[in-house]
Amino acid sequence: MSPVQPTTTHVNKWSAISRFFHWVSALLLLVTWVMIFTYENTDNSFYIGLHKAFGVSLLFWMIARVISRVFTKAPPPVPMPKWQETISKLSHFMLYALLIAMPMAGLLMSVYGGRAVSMFGLFDIPVFVTPDRGLARFFNDVHTDIIWNLILVFTALHIAAALYHQFVKKDKLINRML
Repeated sequence: MSPVQPTTTHVNKWSAISRFFHWVSALLLLVTWVMIFTYENTDNSFYIGLHKAFGVSLLFWMIARVISRVFTKAPPPVPMPKWQETISKLSHFMLYALLIAMPMAGLLMSVYGGRAVSMFGLFDIPVFVTPDRGLARFFNDVHTDIIWNLILVFTALHIAAALYHQFVKKDKLINRML
């Protein structure tokens, strides 16, 4: 008689580079949020400078992440209803798009406002457009009123879906990114 083996579900993980990109993106986003929250609650311009530098870092990180994603094979999909798969693909696409659009709008808000963006005091992204107060306000509105709210919604949806899979469906989907 052979020993009883515990049943386990095999989980096909994302590649190490994809997991690295995912978690660094999440960290950059969190730090960027903490910097703007700190700035708004202290009115210390040091934190808005860090918010901008981390935001631009997130922009370049996301561009690298998209390039990596194009060349990195995804693991086989986890079985789920077609509607969940469609929502998953749409929400991931939206997160990528928003995580690129948000820092782009912030950068454009700064440069159209005539302000260079200091990258941690190492170098500046110069004003590369003719300053235009109207466009600076437009990009401010896009950055703070539109994209910010969308990022909150899609981030919450992403986290809720991961928790649903982990604790309700118990299909170990979250382990693909750990």
